[in-house]
Amino acid sequence: MPSTKTVDELTEKSEAEAARELVRMAREQGLSLAGPDGLLKQLTKTVIETALDEELTEHLGYERHDTAAKDTANSRNGTRSQTVLTETTGPVQIDVPRDREGCR
Repeated sequence: MPSTKTVDELTEKSEAEAARELVRMAREQGLSLAGPDGLLKQLTKTVIETALDEELTEHLGYERHDTAAKDTANSRNGTRSQTVLTETTGPVQIDVPRDREGCR
């Protein structure tokens, strides 16, 4: 009989497994889970930066290093540093991607 698990259940399970693996690896390396240099703060930084990068990719209409960039007037233009204040991890220093036309 085929599995009756929904996509949401499978996603939730894989997210939980990934989180457990990250916590296990952090503990093995002596990294704290919370605090200024902890796993939670690093994950927060990674998630925010990834979301911003994906948003810029969607805005520009092509992936990073794609040759399609040569056919457009607008392109990626490095990053700028910014501090984001979060309730759970406090201030998080992130790199915000920029484009040449200045869309933020």
